[in-house]
Amino acid sequence: MDQTNSSVVTEFVLVGLTKSLGMQFLLFLLFSTFYVGIILGNLFIVFTVISDSHLHSPMYILLANLSLIDLGLSSTTLPRMISDLFSDCKTISFHNCMIQMFFIHVTGGVEMVLLIVMAYDRYTAICKPLHYLTIMNPQMCMLLVVAAWITGVTHAVFQFAFVINLPFCGPNNVGSFYCDFPWVIKLACVDNYAIEFVVTANSGFISMGTFFLLIVSYIFILVTVRQHSSKDLSKAFFTLSTHITVVFLFFLPCMFLYVWPFPTKSLDTFLAIVDFAVTPVLNPAIYTLRNRDMKVAMRRLSRQVISSREMTTDFIDKSRR
Repeated sequence: MDQTNSSVVTEFVLVGLTKSLGMQFLLFLLFSTFYVGIILGNLFIVFTVISDSHLHSPMYILLANLSLIDLGLSSTTLPRMISDLFSDCKTISFHNCMIQMFFIHVTGGVEMVLLIVMAYDRYTAICKPLHYLTIMNPQMCMLLVVAAWITGVTHAVFQFAFVINLPFCGPNNVGSFYCDFPWVIKLACVDNYAIEFVVTANSGFISMGTFFLLIVSYIFILVTVRQHSSKDLSKAFFTLSTHITVVFLFFLPCMFLYVWPFPTKSLDTFLAIVDFAVTPVLNPAIYTLRNRDMKVAMRRLSRQVISSREMTTDFIDKSRR
């Protein structure tokens, strides 16, 4: 970050979502509610998985990591977006813009790999149940999580290396409510066609390729289950429908943002909000409402919390007497 950059641009201008005061209040309430839901929902999943020994299995360890990543991804943009709603001067410093882009792509890259790992986990559990605990042992699970983080950081660093030393000497209006590589690159004072292609290939085509790989893998799992037992097909589909829903929610906006951007900014903005606000708040609901073990564990954790609070209250009352 401290290396010399020939740019004269020291800050970038972000675009507000609306100029209507009434709409600003509505969006403030909406996004604040979303962000509180993201924090509480995802942290509750993490604490439930950590505290309940029944959930110390690869599936739920991966789910806890996904919740942490969702929390991190939304935190890269939502707090800033909320604070900028009532701000007349929506600017972000050059360094903060670069940091925001970097962490967006770190968390996004990690989430892509985690979804692939979760698909592999479901494939092993459904198609090779007798070998599941051998294949998805704790060491393998930890190795896959570390690999997801390494891939995410590598993905972000690869793109970041192309952008950090670009000269920015002219317009500084990003044209969006957050910084991202495709929009910032367009502001550079050089021919950016080659760099735009690299970013599109790195983010867009990887997103598209991963999406189709996941969908094909889920279809393969269902076909395999159907060949062995048609009775188990509906059960397998019920289990996988949760993962398929999350895959669609995460990858479709990514593909349109990086591969086929819409001609109107409003649609691009809507898709970005889906990725940063809607998907992270829906994931906890999707994974808990459709999962019996998670619902049981959460009720057990809630009872423990209530019991602990009652014991604390009784102790305080007795102390006062």
